[in-house]
Amino acid sequence: MKLSVTKLVRSKAGRALLTGLIGVNYRLRRLTPQTIATEEMDMSEVKGLFETMAGRFNSAAAAGLEAVFQYKLDEGDAYYVAISAGECVLEEGEHDSPSVVLMMDSQTFKEVLDGETNGMQAFMAGRIRAEGDVMLATRLEALFPAS
Repeated sequence: MKLSVTKLVRSKAGRALLTGLIGVNYRLRRLTPQTIATEEMDMSEVKGLFETMAGRFNSAAAAGLEAVFQYKLDEGDAYYVAISAGECVLEEGEHDSPSVVLMMDSQTFKEVLDGETNGMQAFMAGRIRAEGDVMLATRLEALFPAS
């Protein structure tokens, strides 16, 4: 058996296979019933987080703004906030033509919403990705101030 493993490690395909198996093993070890339950809990809270955000809407900061902020969370949840005529409408799902699309995990969204993490810093660190009118995203802190 030792000879077979040695041959496997010497080949490029064998090293790739072993690296992949080690990575799978690492990820499986991290999945405990507790972490799975935590992930499910986070997913069930997502709608509440978006409702909290919409409840903080600052209509004065939205004067003259017509925009759709699409949020796509890595866990599969998608919501958008449409701002028009000083009003904010929150909808679940994907908008046909959003002004800007913000992609992140639910933990990053929660941290930004709670004011624990600065949205711009999270963007610069790669925790938030954006497509479309990225400069529009700089207005989010004024539109939805943290409490």
